[in-house]
Amino acid sequence: MSVSQPLIHDRPSHAERTALSDARMVDAAVGLICSKGATKTTLKEVGEIAGYSRGLASQRFGSKDKLFTFIVRSVGELWLEDLRRAVLDNVGIEAIEKALDAHYAFIVRDAPAIRAFYILWFKSIGPDEELKKVVANIHDRRRKDVEKWLRKAIFTGELSKEVDCKSAAQNFCAAIIGVVYQWLANPADKEQIEALHETLKLQTILSLRRNSVGSTT
Repeated sequence: MSVSQPLIHDRPSHAERTALSDARMVDAAVGLICSKGATKTTLKEVGEIAGYSRGLASQRFGSKDKLFTFIVRSVGELWLEDLRRAVLDNVGIEAIEKALDAHYAFIVRDAPAIRAFYILWFKSIGPDEELKKVVANIHDRRRKDVEKWLRKAIFTGELSKEVDCKSAAQNFCAAIIGVVYQWLANPADKEQIEALHETLKLQTILSLRRNSVGSTT
């Protein structure tokens, strides 16, 4: 996963130049957030590191909070797209397994962008209402994807109708955030993060199967 890079021709259009500058500023901001934290990241530094004037980031985004919202939205959309591509048409337990494998791969392969994304995710509990809405929307879409996988599995007969899809999806997404917090606290321990993903996979599968078996006895 990376910020989308526009195709540049001999004479790039205004839209292409804007997309390129946005991508560079997001990359610069991601690096600063990971190295200095969100609080110490400044629009001035973002513009300079991206290779533009000091004031371009301020001109483009208006405020640091709006830049952070843009980053969360941009990375979040790519994350959801990659996740859906990883799961494809799988449903139920297989979809859960593929989603967790993909999530682990995402945070290892794309640590800077994903790390910045989740740093800002936790920052959304603060007073910035716009960032809070963006994060809530991403979380809701993620939950609905999981719920959809489970409902399709019930339709195919893989899971019992007794499975509470909404509750299971909420618990699954909440557990993912717990794993992410551990990763943010200790990103170097990849074995622990992999183990947490595998444990969550096993616990989710056992819970879904237990509910399905219990409903038939």
